[in-house]
Amino acid sequence: MDSSIISLKLTDQATKQMLQNLVDRKLKFDRLKQRHIILLWISVLYSFTCLYFLYYFILEPYSYSFADIFSIIVGENNHLFFLFIAIGTFGATKVLYEKKEKAEKEYHELRCEIIDRSKDLWKNEAWKSRNVVFEMMKEKYNINLYHESK
Repeated sequence: MDSSIISLKLTDQATKQMLQNLVDRKLKFDRLKQRHIILLWISVLYSFTCLYFLYYFILEPYSYSFADIFSIIVGENNHLFFLFIAIGTFGATKVLYEKKEKAEKEYHELRCEIIDRSKDLWKNEAWKSRNVVFEMMKEKYNINLYHESK
């Protein structure tokens, strides 16, 4: 458990564990979001590079015949290999996007649950000091516990 969460006063152990789970899910979501963006840019740049070489080395010299273009693309294994890599990178980007969306949904659901149950989690004396917890989560982890909207 993170030291800043452990050091919270007037917060019970179960609430601290919920806050730690929230931080872990936020980190997982941020990590997947960053990987998705990087893989998306790699896919786009790789595809444009493949299209550039396809155009200048195959389409332009053999533009008089579609059969020649098709036979050159299919005839050499390297051309098909590079095209399959381009398709594969976009497929991997889609899979990573779905993982990112699932992680965001889990993170948002837990955050909303903490917001909804805040009256139960911080009772009596602790209710006045929950502001300290919310501010710490906002500043240190960029997690807004004041409102449910993203």
